[in-house]
Amino acid sequence: MQLTLHSDYALRVLLYLAHFPARRCTTAEISKAYGVSKNHLVRVMHTLASHGYVELLPGRSGGVVLARTPREIRIGSVVRDTEVNLNIVECFQPETSTCSITGLCGLNAPLHGARNAFFDELDKYTLADVIRGQSRAKFVEIMNT
Repeated sequence: MQLTLHSDYALRVLLYLAHFPARRCTTAEISKAYGVSKNHLVRVMHTLASHGYVELLPGRSGGVVLARTPREIRIGSVVRDTEVNLNIVECFQPETSTCSITGLCGLNAPLHGARNAFFDELDKYTLADVIRGQSRAKFVEIMNT
């Protein structure tokens, strides 16, 4: 299982914003810090805003800020909201599946269990949990290299 770049970047954006809670950050700033496409980050920002994770502030002095506190943002929820397809195999979507052994295969239950275990683990953590113990100064230093 591999997360899409959209989810990866969404998580990175949230980590970045959590390290700078007292100021407005820009998409260009975050793009430069991570070395990723600004155009791609614009789409990520809109996804995060549509799910209430960030607030987009328009205008010359605008930017982006967290719309919730880091302890209110569950990592599992972010991944669910940013991944377009959480189906590990084709038969997870019976209405479009062309698998000829659907209904006979014993893999369906273990694969569903594995996906559920993945999200159960991610749901244990908030954004606050994953930045806890990280030094803001060290984060800034890494972002500036």
